[in-house]
Amino acid sequence: MLVLEACVFITILFGFFGIIFKKNLMMKIISMDVMSTGVIAYYVLVASRNGWFTPIVDSSKTVAYADPVPQAVILTAIVIGFSILALMLVAAMKLAKDNPTLESSAIEKNNTP
Repeated sequence: MLVLEACVFITILFGFFGIIFKKNLMMKIISMDVMSTGVIAYYVLVASRNGWFTPIVDSSKTVAYADPVPQAVILTAIVIGFSILALMLVAAMKLAKDNPTLESSAIEKNNTP
């Protein structure tokens, strides 16, 4: 379990540092998606600590069941993350029409008064 947490944490850090250090807007969007995926994976990992089995009540089994509420929250987070990603890609397409590059420094230079 500790190895999985470390891998998920490294995924979150890769996405975070990609957002900070990459200058291309498409790379920033991809880094944000990677970080979002890592956060969702960490949430699922923490939620599954109580049990690994589906929450279908059976009188013959006495095992620890996984809580279904975090699964519903994660499905909602995935849908919201997908819509935000689509919105950011549309914004990048609009910026690409006006600017020959998607480098953030060049866009800031072109749009300063």
